[in-house]
Amino acid sequence: MSKAGQDDFELTPELLLRAYSVGIFPMAESRAAGSIFWVDPPMRGVLPLDRLHLSRSLRKVVRQKRFDVRCDTAFPEVIAACAEPRPDHPDTWINAPIVRAYSQLHQMGFVHSVECWHTGELVGGLYGVSLGGAFFGESMFSRVTDASKVALVHLVARLRFGKFKLLDVQFETEHLQRFGVTEIAAMDYHRRLEKALKVKAQFPVELSEEDEGSALAEVLRQSRTQTSQTGCSMAESAGLEANIQPRKTLSAASPGRTSQISMNAALSGVSSGGRLSQVRATISMVPNLTTSPIGASMVETCAVTLSSACKTATS
Repeated sequence: MSKAGQDDFELTPELLLRAYSVGIFPMAESRAAGSIFWVDPPMRGVLPLDRLHLSRSLRKVVRQKRFDVRCDTAFPEVIAACAEPRPDHPDTWINAPIVRAYSQLHQMGFVHSVECWHTGELVGGLYGVSLGGAFFGESMFSRVTDASKVALVHLVARLRFGKFKLLDVQFETEHLQRFGVTEIAAMDYHRRLEKALKVKAQFPVELSEEDEGSALAEVLRQSRTQTSQTGCSMAESAGLEANIQPRKTLSAASPGRTSQISMNAALSGVSSGGRLSQVRATISMVPNLTTSPIGASMVETCAVTLSSACKTATS
């Protein structure tokens, strides 16, 4: 197992971008853990954006607009809620270094939250990382029935509207299978990721009422087609509002589900050209990063940081 302290690195926004660009992501052993480890699953859960499965009852909830759905208005509250203990999951993989790094990425325009509000209260939502044409779902929470499910539907609608090509949910779970999530082999995943990173997609934080309605209507039409073709119906069940990325105990004893790798292994074989140039180009594609005050010099800062990390790994 590779822990942050053992490889002597800090979980920075730049390092996270590099990790996602090569298909790995961080987790912590517990909320109290001071370090993280990297995960590279041999099988990856993905949700095809054109094959979302929705039950008749959930489509009805979406059409009725029971929740006020917003984006990026309460990210700190969303990630804090995702990290809260639950009856079936008393601990969490979201620790302080993860909260800090993802919060910085949110400020830079790479991490987004989709939030469900009801009578002025945040009752559900999710967050994830946006890079090129790929979106990496991290975690979701729900305090009332259907809130996180509605957030996921709105996420898919916005990703389709923004021309995204890949929705990575990291692991396939029984809950997510109901939405159409499937597992693909790592080799297939990395091919899809490479193609998605070249796409100039943009996460639509704000949509007009007309655009939002049109995007949702298209998802609802497509989901009806998928349900009729596959005979799949997403069962409504209390207590199934789980994390996009499930809280699993990840250890060397479970090689069939995950592979934990060191930072040097993650960066080995990467030159300052090639993949680094691809990462620099991908970062340059994000309009709201390069035009924001905090991100004006982010592209070159990230390139320098990644170049230094690559030299360390290959030396």
